[in-house]
Amino acid sequence: MNNAESGTTYEIIDLCLLAGKIMLQNGAETYRVEDTMTRMAASLGFPGAHSYVTPTVIMFTTSRTEQPKLFRIEERTTDLQKVAEVNDISRCLSQRQITSAEARERLALVDEAAHAYPVWLQIMAAALAGACFTIIFKGSFTDALTALFVSGLGYAAVVYLQRLVQIKFFAELTASALIGLLSFLFVQASAGAETDKIIIGSVMPLVPGLLITNAVRDLMAGHLISGLSKGAEAFLTAFAIGTGIGLVLSFVS
Repeated sequence: MNNAESGTTYEIIDLCLLAGKIMLQNGAETYRVEDTMTRMAASLGFPGAHSYVTPTVIMFTTSRTEQPKLFRIEERTTDLQKVAEVNDISRCLSQRQITSAEARERLALVDEAAHAYPVWLQIMAAALAGACFTIIFKGSFTDALTALFVSGLGYAAVVYLQRLVQIKFFAELTASALIGLLSFLFVQASAGAETDKIIIGSVMPLVPGLLITNAVRDLMAGHLISGLSKGAEAFLTAFAIGTGIGLVLSFVS
């Protein structure tokens, strides 16, 4: 392989790794990441490309004889808009509507873009979701208003604590304990009727619904390591929420 061919190969590998990194960091399923990377490589002249993806590592190579390139994922969030944009870029590349250089430019813009929604809007959405879930679980209108405030504070606590200590389990446990304490205090102050309804509605924005869905889909697609690891992460989140609520209720009851 001459230098020009080698340079082109490395550029294609970097392009595919960038696409996979963006998708995996923003909540895409493991099998979707692998499929997107191999499709992009095939459209650029490497139909024998192979990829191996876990929730924290991406490995990719354009052939069986080439050494795989590795990229480590250290931070994950949920931004399905970025996942959809990468999928769109991949389709355009496969259909020869854009070149690899144009794909790289578009992927760089997607990667550098800020989160789809600002934090204050996420907190407001979490507060509204908590109030709606309280009504769904047969809470009163007064309970829903209380949950509106409690769930907003709980979600804000998760965001702030995760930035402060960067330990997701601690942030979720502390936030759920705050939700349980606030719910109890509001009911004691006659600002709510049923503590359990307020708590259930308020913790729903913290429940790892996307993570559980991705874990099941990865298991069904045969990605056992990714499916089990995501399932374990979802279990830890559920355990943190339950422990935080349980600790507070055990002390106040």
